Amino acid sequence: MALYYWLALLLLGWSTVTAQKDWWESASFYQIYPRSFQDSNGDGIGDLNGIKSRLPYLKSLGMTAFWLSPIYPSPMADFGYDISNFMDIHPSFGTLADFKQLVEEAKKLQLRIILDFVPNHSSDEHEWFKKSVQRVSGYEDYYVWQDPKPGTERDPPNNWVAAWYGSAWEWNDERKQFYLHQFHKKQPDLNYRNPAVVQAMKDVLRFWLDQGVDGFRIDAVPWLFETVGFPDEPVSGHSTDPLSQNYLTHIYTLDQPETVDMVYQWRELMDQYKQEHNTTTKVLMTEAWSSLDVVKTYFNDSNNRQGSQMPFNFQLIMRLDQNSKASDFQTVINSWLDIIPPGHTPNWVLGNHDKRRVSSRMGGDHMVDIMAMIELTLPGITVTYQGEEIGMHDVDISWADTQDPAACQLTEETYQEGTRDPARTPFQWDSTANAGFTNASVKPWLPLATDYPLVNVKTQQESAQNSHIKVFKELMNLRGTNTLIWGSFKSLVLGENVYAILRSFPNDKRTYVVLANIGSKSEIIDATKLDNSLPNELVFRVVSVSSNHITGESVATNNILLQPYEAVVLANHAIRLAQQLYVLIGAVCMLVGVQLFKA
Repeated sequence: MALYYWLALLLLGWSTVTAQKDWWESASFYQIYPRSFQDSNGDGIGDLNGIKSRLPYLKSLGMTAFWLSPIYPSPMADFGYDISNFMDIHPSFGTLADFKQLVEEAKKLQLRIILDFVPNHSSDEHEWFKKSVQRVSGYEDYYVWQDPKPGTERDPPNNWVAAWYGSAWEWNDERKQFYLHQFHKKQPDLNYRNPAVVQAMKDVLRFWLDQGVDGFRIDAVPWLFETVGFPDEPVSGHSTDPLSQNYLTHIYTLDQPETVDMVYQWRELMDQYKQEHNTTTKVLMTEAWSSLDVVKTYFNDSNNRQGSQMPFNFQLIMRLDQNSKASDFQTVINSWLDIIPPGHTPNWVLGNHDKRRVSSRMGGDHMVDIMAMIELTLPGITVTYQGEEIGMHDVDISWADTQDPAACQLTEETYQEGTRDPARTPFQWDSTANAGFTNASVKPWLPLATDYPLVNVKTQQESAQNSHIKVFKELMNLRGTNTLIWGSFKSLVLGENVYAILRSFPNDKRTYVVLANIGSKSEIIDATKLDNSLPNELVFRVVSVSSNHITGESVATNNILLQPYEAVVLANHAIRLAQQLYVLIGAVCMLVGVQLFKA
C-alpha cells in the first residue's frame, strides 16, 4: 500500500515541492546515548556496532538523521564529556574503523550522522593539558590559568562556582596555579582567547567532517568565554550556599559576546567545507539553556552573518511540566516562534540525556502521546531522545547504583537533586532478559525499568491494540506531507484546557486539526473556531492510545468529544478521498506493470 501511495504522489507531481527545502529544514533527528542504546559485545555498555545493527529501526521510524553523545577517548569522569583525544574513539564504543563502517551503513540507509562536539573543555588527561601544566612552549595558555587571590597563598582567584557544585577553580601543585573548570574538576576549560586553541578545535571539526559526518551538536556553548580580568560575580539572592551555582548571577562566565562570534566562525568553516568538497549542507546544533533574547543571537546578526542552523529550543523542557495548562503550551510555543528570524527554521526538543524523560516530567504515561502529537505537528525540525517513541520513563536509581558524576559529587541524601541517571537507562527493545539491550548473563551499566516487558519496541509494534510507537510512526508519516512541511500554522486554546493546532496547505487542499486535551475533564470542542471554513465533518487521522475514537471515523467539526488527556489529529475529507485515489492509481499501476511483465 505504501508503495502505491508514494507512486501515486509521484505521478500526480505532488512530491516536487519538498525539493525546494534543504535536507535539515524538515528533518527529524534522533538522539542516541551510546552507552545505553545497544550493546554488541556483551560488556553491558552500548557501542558503535550495536548502533549500526539498529539503524534500520531508525529508518523505520522515519528519521532523517541521528546524533551521538560523545564517543571519544575519555577517562569517563563525565561519561565522555571529559575528552582525552578529540580525534579518536573510546575503546568501549569501538574503533575508528567501526565508526567508518557506521557512517557507511548510515549512508546506505540515507541516514545522516551528527556528532557531539565538546569545545568548552577537555579532560585533564588530554595531552594538551599535560603540556600546559608543564608550560611547554605553545601550550602555556591553552587553558585558563590564574594565580591565587592576591595576598593569599592558595585562595581561588575569585568567587566563581562550577555548574555542578563547588569552586570553579582547582589548584595544580605542579604548575603552582589554579585552572578554571566550569564543570567537573577533571574538565579544565580551554582558553578561547588563544588563537592556537581556536585553530586546534577547528581542526577537530574538519577531521570529523572528513570522516563523513553531516554536522555537530555543540555542547555547553554559553561557557566558552569568560570576562577578562576575572572579577567576582554578584550574589543572586537565590541561594544561601556560596558553593551552589544558584548563589551567583553569572554575568562574567556565561553568554559573553565572543561566544556567539565563535559559533559564527564554526558556521563559516562548515559552509566553506561544503563548497570545497561539493557536499550537502553541514549543520550546527547549539546547546544553550539561555534566555530567548540570547538564544536568538545564535541564528544570525544584523549584518546577516550566519550562525547555528539549530539553536536548540529547550522551551518545552524548561517551561512546561505536569501542572501546565493549555494556555501555557500556547504561550511557550508562540514565544519560540516569535524569535525565529526570517528565513530560519524552528526546532522542537522534548528531552535529552540531561533531563527527566517526558513521561516522568509531564506527569505520567497519559502525556506521552499528547507531547508527541504537539511536537511532531509543529512547523520545522524535531529532535527525539531515544525512548520517547515508546514512552520510556525515568528509572529510580539507588545511591549504590548511581553512576552520574554530577550526582556522585553530592550525598546519599541529596543526590536525587542532581542525578541524570534516571533518563539514561538502557533502551528497551523487547521483553527478553535485559530488554534485548545486552546479553542475558550481563549486568547492564545502569538498571533497567522493571516494566520493560510491557514497555518495549517489539511488544508495542506487535500489539493488536494502539500503542505509543504506532502513534509516533503515524505522526512521522504525516510529517512528510506538504501540509506539515510547508503549511500555515495557527493555534488556539479551545474549551477549558484543549490546545488546538491548525495546519493547512491550500495547494494540496489538505488540512490537519490537532486537538490535545491537557486536562482531567472531558471536553466538547468546536473546531470551527480555528477556521470557520473547515468542512462540516472531519476524519480521525491519528488517535492517542487512550482515545475511544477510531482512525477513519468521521465526526462533526463543531461537536468533537475529547476524553481526559486524549489527543487526536483530524483531517478534512479531501484527505480520505485522496487516499482512495492513491489506492486506485496504485492498483492501476500494478495492473499495468503485470501486463508489461507478461508481455
